[in-house]
Amino acid sequence: MFNEFLGLGFAVVNFVLLLIMYKFFGKTGLFAWVAMSTVLANIQVTKTIEIIGLTATLGNSLYASTFLATDILNEKYGKKEAKKAVWLGFSSLLIMVIVMQLGLKFIPAESDIADGSLQTIFGLIPQIAIASMVAYLASQHLDVIIFSAIRKLFPKDSQLWIRINGSTLISQLFDTMIFTSIAFYGVFPFDVWIQIFLSTYILKFVVSVMSTPFGYIAKALKPIDEK
Repeated sequence: MFNEFLGLGFAVVNFVLLLIMYKFFGKTGLFAWVAMSTVLANIQVTKTIEIIGLTATLGNSLYASTFLATDILNEKYGKKEAKKAVWLGFSSLLIMVIVMQLGLKFIPAESDIADGSLQTIFGLIPQIAIASMVAYLASQHLDVIIFSAIRKLFPKDSQLWIRINGSTLISQLFDTMIFTSIAFYGVFPFDVWIQIFLSTYILKFVVSVMSTPFGYIAKALKPIDEK
């Protein structure tokens, strides 16, 4: 049960750090969080773990936090700002891929101790990054659209949980299908791929539900730079 408890704690830490970024830096902090988390989640996803009896990839809760960040931006600043964050995250990931792939081409010194590890991690990044960028753009734009549509039907502050969970759970289903299909189909045996797909979406479902109270906290927060 170690991974399960650590995973829950990790998700909470991610959301708390997101709120801290928002509190001290306002919407700029949310933009920074989306950019940073998108890159880090795509590094973490190269590691597989066992959780709730299934094979899963690391990085799900960190990546899911980007959906909360864009939902907060959509809720408090509008669809335009949310879409700007989506493109910022995409650009950050693209830059990371280009810079690291060029970096791997350098011949290491005899005293180097890092090249092998970097090759292992970032050598997987192109396929994963392509999968992530396609899934990211499709799902995040879908999330923004669905969130705005749901807000027209459920506009009350007390109904924020419907907007957050409704938009995130639908968009992340598409995200999971697109990402796991491009990144891992054919890489792992089919039974492992199915486990990764199911566990990834289940974890995102759990993290989405966990993010709801943090969405309410963010809505009530007054960032220091906006007072």
